[in-house]
Amino acid sequence: MTTVKIAAVQMVSTPDVARNLEAAGALMARAAAAGAALVSLPEYFCLLGRRDTDKLAAAEAPGTGPIQRFLADAAKRHGVFIVGGTLPVRAPASGPREGSGAAPHVLNRCCVFTPACTEAAHYDKIHLFAFDNGRESYDEGRTLAAGSEPVAVDLALPGWGDAAGQAAAAPLRLGLSVCYDLRFPELYRALMHPPCDLVAVPSAFTHTTGQAHWEVLLRARAVENQCYVIAAAQGGLHENGRRTFGHSIVVDPWGEVLACRREEGEGVVLAEIDAARLAAVRRQLPALAHRRLGAVGPFSAAGA
Repeated sequence: MTTVKIAAVQMVSTPDVARNLEAAGALMARAAAAGAALVSLPEYFCLLGRRDTDKLAAAEAPGTGPIQRFLADAAKRHGVFIVGGTLPVRAPASGPREGSGAAPHVLNRCCVFTPACTEAAHYDKIHLFAFDNGRESYDEGRTLAAGSEPVAVDLALPGWGDAAGQAAAAPLRLGLSVCYDLRFPELYRALMHPPCDLVAVPSAFTHTTGQAHWEVLLRARAVENQCYVIAAAQGGLHENGRRTFGHSIVVDPWGEVLACRREEGEGVVLAEIDAARLAAVRRQLPALAHRRLGAVGPFSAAGA
């Protein structure tokens, strides 16, 4: 047995944190009941406000706050690893900043929690989205501070890498990224030192950009890095008028779509990932071993 089941949760989050946590809790419970060992929530799962500045009021201190406690408690209650989408976390005054307008105040943070109710790792979104086609306009740099380091974490998922005669299963190596990061392949290359088995991309792609680029980018990241990709997404028409693309998805190391929610609206996407399949792809086409260019940038790693 070398497989584990993972789940991508799709949501249509609102300006009300309490309502969003209730919806996320129910969807995570559904995923756990279906046998998922790891559950990913989408970007901004806890809040898609009416104004960009709404996230400033909801921001929590690093490592503490009701949203982070909610995620930790859910991981313990269901006995699963949780990739906690993103939540706003107060940024240090000296943090990197991008964009125009008012100085950003919060980080867009993805936290990973273990069944032991502990935070295994966190990643602050590096690339901040900006888009203006004359009809839609977004600039995350007005309220967000950019992160600076790639982050990967080793997780002891039961069943992953189990093989006959093997004394102990190898941990699953999870790389973290968020939404707009998907357009920057150098981030994912940095996560491949050593190679990740699974990369998470919690997202809130706009319908316009998602329709054009979502699936092709995710499949490209899976193929070029020979890893599984899980992308939990916001998907539908939100109360603030924004429409997100959805299509929460799991892709295998050969670029094949294992599962995808093609409909808008909340739901759970389940798929099995297989350590033996991952090893076979890398053995048959050893592209990662053939890398010749590119330096490894700043890197943060953790284990759980």
